[in-house]
Amino acid sequence: MTSAPGIPATEDRPRLSIVLDTDPGVDDAWAIFYLAAQPDVEIVAVGAIHGNVPTAQAAANALRILDVAGLTDVPVAAGHPTPLQQPLMTAETVHGADGLGGQAGPPSSRRPVAESAAEQLVRLARQRPGELTVLSLAPLTNIALALRLEPKLPQLLHGIVYMGGAFSVPGNTSGWADANTWHDPEAGEEVMRAGFNLTMVPMDVTQLAWADGEWLDEIAAMDTPAARYASQVLDTYVGIYSQLGGRRGCVMHDPLAAAIMVDPSLATYEERQVVVELVGHCRGATLVDARVGFPPEMSSITDGRQSVRIAVTADAATAMERVRRALVSP
Repeated sequence: MTSAPGIPATEDRPRLSIVLDTDPGVDDAWAIFYLAAQPDVEIVAVGAIHGNVPTAQAAANALRILDVAGLTDVPVAAGHPTPLQQPLMTAETVHGADGLGGQAGPPSSRRPVAESAAEQLVRLARQRPGELTVLSLAPLTNIALALRLEPKLPQLLHGIVYMGGAFSVPGNTSGWADANTWHDPEAGEEVMRAGFNLTMVPMDVTQLAWADGEWLDEIAAMDTPAARYASQVLDTYVGIYSQLGGRRGCVMHDPLAAAIMVDPSLATYEERQVVVELVGHCRGATLVDARVGFPPEMSSITDGRQSVRIAVTADAATAMERVRRALVSP
């Protein structure tokens, strides 16, 4: 059985080397600050993609956040401007006009690199075969395009951790689909059937990562660059979740996925074949054959695709405490 993405493949390589694929996005920003504070995590590069905001804005936001985190040597590559097939749809109503609550601040002095996010991922995977884990906090457009460029990408990467899917809970973009998968279902389906060593951290567990008002206030009171910036971008995001939940707070989807990538023991898992629905009312839904006791040969998913690991429980309290510590530490 393959090792879990997030666990270094050999004892003599203590650092977890990741390529981050992201669409910042408020909770993406919090996840980046958390990762930047981890001594055993190397952020090799960032790919930006549409989702919460258009791709160009996502790239600009990623550069801003990395600058605040002190990671000014981490390159950012912009991905494709649209999904593979459907029109572009973004989520500024949740994340603010600039994706960061209207508080993104001045642009970075840096610019995205010349190569696309897909080209960057393929180049790095070829240079460092078996070493890199992709943490995808966004629609899977960049990963699907990289796979088209390099069909051996599943063998070149150590694995992918994907914050996406909704299996036993409603979606947050439709009644069936989570936002990341819904924003590019075709890309999601290409990745699900490609044979990656893939771990999904779905809404079933990320919705447990509730940041209440007291938790948020404690971080806002700390005078660190990460805490200041992370707190200043929250207003729109917290406003939406407070209205939906009836109390002040928000869900930290992406930081929970990042914490599980760093420490896979924070979750328990099931292995299932996953299909992304591409038509009808359920477009973007992530589906499994959940019938109990049926042998694999009787699965409704008959194309022989490899199973993926799905987080089914998570120690969200421990993960949130680790995120808090990361943001308040100098």
